[in-house]
Amino acid sequence: MTELITAVNAFAWGPVMLVLLLGTGIYLSVGLRFMTVRKIPAALGLLLRGRTGTGEGDISPFAALMTSLSATIGTGNIAGVATALALGGPGALLWMWITAFVGMATKYAEAVCAVRFREQDADGNYSGGPMYYIRNGLHRRWHWLGYAFAIFGSLAGFGIANTVQSNSVSQVLSDSFSVPPLATGLVLMLLVGAVVLGGIRRIANVASWLVPFMAISYILMGLVVLVTHIDQIPHAIGVIIDSALNGAAAAGGFAGATVWAALRFGVARGIFSNEAGLGSAPIAHAAARTNQPVQQGMVAMLGTFIDTLVVCTMTGLVIVIMDVLPSGVSGASLTSMAFEGAFPGGHYIVTLGLCLFAFTTMIGWSFYGERCVVYLFGTRGILPFRLAWVIAIPVGTVIKLDLVWLIADTLNAFMAIPNLVALLLLSPLVFKLTREYFNS
Repeated sequence: MTELITAVNAFAWGPVMLVLLLGTGIYLSVGLRFMTVRKIPAALGLLLRGRTGTGEGDISPFAALMTSLSATIGTGNIAGVATALALGGPGALLWMWITAFVGMATKYAEAVCAVRFREQDADGNYSGGPMYYIRNGLHRRWHWLGYAFAIFGSLAGFGIANTVQSNSVSQVLSDSFSVPPLATGLVLMLLVGAVVLGGIRRIANVASWLVPFMAISYILMGLVVLVTHIDQIPHAIGVIIDSALNGAAAAGGFAGATVWAALRFGVARGIFSNEAGLGSAPIAHAAARTNQPVQQGMVAMLGTFIDTLVVCTMTGLVIVIMDVLPSGVSGASLTSMAFEGAFPGGHYIVTLGLCLFAFTTMIGWSFYGERCVVYLFGTRGILPFRLAWVIAIPVGTVIKLDLVWLIADTLNAFMAIPNLVALLLLSPLVFKLTREYFNS
C-alpha cells in the first residue's frame, strides 16, 4: 500500500505537476501583463482600506486574507523551507521566490473567479472556490472536476492540516518540554473546537488578530538575526543564486544537491507553503464582503507575497547565514538549530512559532474542508464535519503518520489539477474583468 501511494505521489508531484503549476502561473502573469507584481503597492492600499468591506459577503476582505493566511502560514514556513534547503540545497530558496512571483497571478485569478461565481448556501453563508467556479463558469462537461476537487479537498485537510499539524506540535513540545503527546492533542482539540464550532465568522475573528501577531513576531525575530549578521547577507544571496544555477557542493553531513533537486524541492515546498494553484485560498476569499472580484483578487495575491517572499525568506536566509546545512539535520530541527545558533533560546521561538502556525492552519483549513462538504452534501454535512475535524486532532498525536502524510500530500496534488484546468479555461474572463476594472 505504502509503495503504491509513494509511486502515485512521486508522479503527482513530479515534473508534469511542477510544469503545470509554474506554466499556469507564467501564462496568467503574461496575460495580466505582470499586473500582480506592478500593483503590489495598490493591493496593500486596498488591504488597509478593506478592514470592513462593502458589499455582500460574510467577512471583511482583510479577514478573508487573514483566514487564508492562517491556513498557509504553517509548518511549511518553518519545517517546509528547511526541508527544501536540506534536500535541494540553498538554491531551492530562489525557486521558491520564482514560484511565489508567478503564484501571485494564480492566487489572483483564483480569488477573482471565487467572488465572481460564489453562491449562498441554505443557511445564507457564502460558498465559493474551484468547485463553484467550475459549476457556474464552465460547460457541464467539466462539472465532474468540481466534484473531484470537493472530494479531494474534504479529505486532504484531515491529513495535511489536521493530524500532521497536531503531530508536529506534540513532537516539538515533547522534545522541548517533555509534554505528553496526548495531553497536547486534547488541549489542541479544545482550543480548535472552540473556534471551529463557531463557523467562519469566529475563525475570521481569531485569524484577524492572531495571524498578524504571529507573522510579525516571527519576521522580527528573523530580522534580528539578519541585522546582527548583516555583513553576511550578500554572501548568502550569492550562495543561493549560485546553488540554483550550478547545484550545491557537498559539505559535512550535507549530501549536496543538483540544479534539478533545487528546482523540484523549491517549487514543491513553495507551493506547499503558499498553496497558489491548489485552490484552497479562494474558498476563504469567496466569503469576503465585496462586490468587486478584481479588488479581492488583488488582496488575495498578497497572501502569496507575505507567505513566501517574506516569511519563508526569513527562515531560508537564517538557515543559510548560520550555515547549518552541513549538519545533515532537516525539517523544523534545522530551523531550530539555526535560530539557536543566532542567539540563546532561539529554539524556543521556533517551538512557539510552530505551535501557533499549526493552530491557525487547523482552523483555516477546517473552513476549506467544510465548504467542500457543503458542496457535496449541503448544509446538513457541516456539524458532522466539524465534529470529525475536532476529534481527529488528538488522534494525530498518538499514531504514526507517515502513510497519512503521503496520502494527504497526494490528495493535495489531486486538488490542484481540477483547479488549474478551470483557471486556464476561465483565464479569458479573468483578463477581461481585469482590463475593465483598470480601464474604468
